[in-house]
Amino acid sequence: MADEKSSRREALTRIGLTGAVLGASALTARLLYDQGGYGLTAPEGERQVRDFRVKGDPKLQMAIAKSSQQPEELVRRAVAALGGMSKFISRGDIVAVKPNIGWDRMPVHAANTNPRVVAEVVKLCFDAGAKQVVVTDASCNEPNRCFQKSGIWRATYALGATVVLPSAHRFRELRMKGDVLDLWPVYTPLVNADKIINIPVAKHHNLSKYTGAMKNWYGLLGGRRNRLHQNIDVSIADLATFMRPTLTVVDATRVLLRNGPQGGNIDDAKDMHQVIASLDQVACDAYACGLIGEKPENVKYLKMGHERGIGNMNWHEVPQIEV
Repeated sequence: MADEKSSRREALTRIGLTGAVLGASALTARLLYDQGGYGLTAPEGERQVRDFRVKGDPKLQMAIAKSSQQPEELVRRAVAALGGMSKFISRGDIVAVKPNIGWDRMPVHAANTNPRVVAEVVKLCFDAGAKQVVVTDASCNEPNRCFQKSGIWRATYALGATVVLPSAHRFRELRMKGDVLDLWPVYTPLVNADKIINIPVAKHHNLSKYTGAMKNWYGLLGGRRNRLHQNIDVSIADLATFMRPTLTVVDATRVLLRNGPQGGNIDDAKDMHQVIASLDQVACDAYACGLIGEKPENVKYLKMGHERGIGNMNWHEVPQIEV
């Protein structure tokens, strides 16, 4: 009887110790996830880069499609001017498409990327021979509502795209070695593809003044991203340093001029009927910020991206064409 009691106590002790270890591990993981790398000492060594660019020396780096034609036609014209999607996507590629699906807003509000622009990029990728096209973003508002209300889920799923909603198990910690962003939970569907196409919407942002291609990489991060807002320009530059997309397609078919990034008032948005396809994420942002009435030199992270050699904020100097 005494032996049974002793064995029971030992078992309970082991269970208690195991629970304590698991609890401590979970707490440590949560603290790391919540901290998200912000406030760590400056990392040593070269910045980490995920480079999805296609090799070669392109004749053109930016194409601006302007007209009152349908969004699909603007996308086709802009991409064709850079050599067509087959120049960027190879047969059998797994392609990640990163729109802005951050907000529980309808297309008319211009807070998310126009679903018709996203759908046309997906179609072009499949036409070029992509094996799989993954459409995803780490939304700010509740993801299910954002993906549905934006219209992006329905428009891209209908074409055969794999639409992925963000969830905790899809993030893993990566060390970026940025000035602000070092160890941080990163959204794996956006770093594990063969190619990645960034499809932001051009709009006003109440902290960074403008948001487009470079700022769209915020959807790469988990954790408490709002903590980055106290150093938003550096964090944006860090992200654009880390992510070098295959292609950037800026949706400026309808632009949010005020009260960004979330908007909500139809009167704050204006039809601009433009799509910009670019190999230079700094240049296309420098151009598109002018559409909301902002000067590139007033957007601090553009200057940082220029100084880091990510791209050219003097967009007039970039080889380009208007179509």
